[in-house]
Amino acid sequence: MTNVTFAPALPRKRTGTVQTVIALMLREMSATYGRSALGYLWAVLEPVAGIFLLTFIFSLGFKSPSLGTNFPLFFATGILPFMAYMDISNKMSVSLRFSKQLLFYPGVTYTDALIARFILNVITSIMIAVILLPLIIIVYDLNVIVDMRAIAWGYTLTFALGAGVGTLNCFLLSVFPIWERAWAVLNRPLLIISGVIFLFDTVPLPYRDWMWWNPLIHPIGLVRKGIYSTYDATYVSSVFVMAVSGITLALGLLLLRRYHRDIINF
Repeated sequence: MTNVTFAPALPRKRTGTVQTVIALMLREMSATYGRSALGYLWAVLEPVAGIFLLTFIFSLGFKSPSLGTNFPLFFATGILPFMAYMDISNKMSVSLRFSKQLLFYPGVTYTDALIARFILNVITSIMIAVILLPLIIIVYDLNVIVDMRAIAWGYTLTFALGAGVGTLNCFLLSVFPIWERAWAVLNRPLLIISGVIFLFDTVPLPYRDWMWWNPLIHPIGLVRKGIYSTYDATYVSSVFVMAVSGITLALGLLLLRRYHRDIINF
């Protein structure tokens, strides 16, 4: 009788992971933006509409924004990082739901689904910022001294926060369906309390101290600091944002690692 030995299963190669993530990104792009350029155009037009709607409303009652003299630039520095956070956290929170059928294949893991959505939305957010911020500066002929390090770090904190919250919510939304509605209700005042419409510094005490604990206040302040050279944003705490991002990301990954099979098979 011939002896048959079975070699131990080898871990999946990194190239396989990269190919899987790219395939999931292409699938996401097709589902979200369609196969034409109009889908990507809408990704840019959506924040443009928000910026100019706020500009129209506030220019009726105020001569100038809380910082600088240009309403579109002021609102763009708040809306763009805010939307980047919302897009990343919301898309990552439904990663397992969106790719549920694919996760039954041995070559696709829950981390692939999370990474694919994260990378795609980061690229989209950077593209929108690179297009809109210089466009506003050029169209309105603004004299701006840009601090790219502050802007880049502000967006890095935004992406980290979105990844952490999105990963934790990926577990919570999958296990507790009511959390999706509860989270939507909790997020309704987020635009107001994140310093998008007004400066954190102008909020009276004690509300300003309460708002400081909103981690989204900090990256938005950093992005504004990068555009407005006279704005100090001394309240910004990168350590606090990274701590919140790291804790939520670690907790989300830990819970998903333990329960992702149950979630997929539910």
